Amino acid sequence: MIRHTMRVLCAFIVLTISISAQKQPNFAPEAYKKLASLEGDWVGKDEQGEEVKSNFKSAISNTVVMETLNASGMEEMLTLYSVDGDGISLLHYCPTNNQPHMRAVPSSGNVKQLTFSFLNAGNLPSIAVGHEHKMVLDFEDKDHITERWTWQKNGKDTDMVYHLARKQ
Repeated sequence: MIRHTMRVLCAFIVLTISISAQKQPNFAPEAYKKLASLEGDWVGKDEQGEEVKSNFKSAISNTVVMETLNASGMEEMLTLYSVDGDGISLLHYCPTNNQPHMRAVPSSGNVKQLTFSFLNAGNLPSIAVGHEHKMVLDFEDKDHITERWTWQKNGKDTDMVYHLARKQ
C-alpha cells in the first residue's frame, strides 16, 4: 500500500512539474505594439485640472517607445518602454535625479491596462527616498489613455493621475 501511494504521489509531482513548466503565452509583443500605437502628441489634464502634455515616439529600430511627459509645475520627465522577455520594461528618468525601473507582464493579447511594478532604481540611495514606485497605464480607446503614477516617499504613496487625449 505504501509503495502504491508513493507511486501515485511521484506521478502527481511529475505531472504538476510538467504542467507548470509548459510555456505560458507571451503577450509582450502585442502590448508593445499597443504602446507604439501611441506615437504622437497627447494633451490632457491632471486631477486638479492642470494641463498635461505628452509625446510618444518610437526609436532605435522600433525597439523602444520614448515618452516625454510635461505636467504643470513639474520639470520634464522621460520614460522608455521596451520588450523584456514576457513583459514590458519601463525606465523612468525623473527630475529628482533617480531612475526607477519597473516591469509589467500583460495577461492577455487584448491589452487594456499595463501595471508597472517597481523593481529597482538607479541613483536611489534608499527606498525611503522619494521615487516613482508604480505606474498603471489604461488604454481607454485609440485616442484616450490614463496614466496613474504612484510617488512613494518614506513608505507613503501619493498618486498622480493624468488623463490624456491624442492631439488632433
